Amino acid sequence: MWNLNCCFLSNLLGMSVILADNQDITRAGLQLVMQQMAEDVILTATDKNALLMSLKERPESVVVIDYTLFDFNDVDEMLIFVDRFGASQWILFSEDLSLDFIRMVIAASPRVSVLLKESSLSEIRECIKKAIRSQRFICQRITEMILTAPQVEEKTILTRTETEVLKDIALGMTTKEIAEKRFSSFHTVNTHRKNIFRKLGVNNIHEATRYALRAGLVDSAEYYI
Repeated sequence: MWNLNCCFLSNLLGMSVILADNQDITRAGLQLVMQQMAEDVILTATDKNALLMSLKERPESVVVIDYTLFDFNDVDEMLIFVDRFGASQWILFSEDLSLDFIRMVIAASPRVSVLLKESSLSEIRECIKKAIRSQRFICQRITEMILTAPQVEEKTILTRTETEVLKDIALGMTTKEIAEKRFSSFHTVNTHRKNIFRKLGVNNIHEATRYALRAGLVDSAEYYI
């Protein structure tokens, strides 16, 4: 569901900001930053249907989105939104993104900026300001990754544990459920998940699941039960 946050403030630019992030703590922090910057209207969207409704109402919005947690099936689906709403600006604000994904979205549209959740507050504010002015911003860490990474990355095979965790992810188990099944800590399983996503060059559960299906780790009949 989506809601209009009642904070019609004094921003002369009159730009709306849509926070598309499923983490309550992240949304609360971003809302505070936006309010301090005197943004006009702040909206929240927790799924793509709510995001679509918000963009139809305010097509010139700045969308701050955590792609890794949002319910887009793949990057192409997200880029359809970017192309459909040509007056919008997009800030990818995630904990971890693969280099191939970053290169793809940067090449796809000049209206996509990239931040990591480890970015400094000054970088976050600068990115928002540039997006409001229809300018792209790439955080320092991502810029360094792009400049220093080899053009062709070496393929890395998953460990046995990572393969087992990937199968559980593809079968719809949460990180907490996998930890309980494996008698491991939440932190340990979450680390495995990050390593799996990094090695496979995927960014969310949907992409990881498709890989598991293609690799035969999960039978399609078992997946659709």
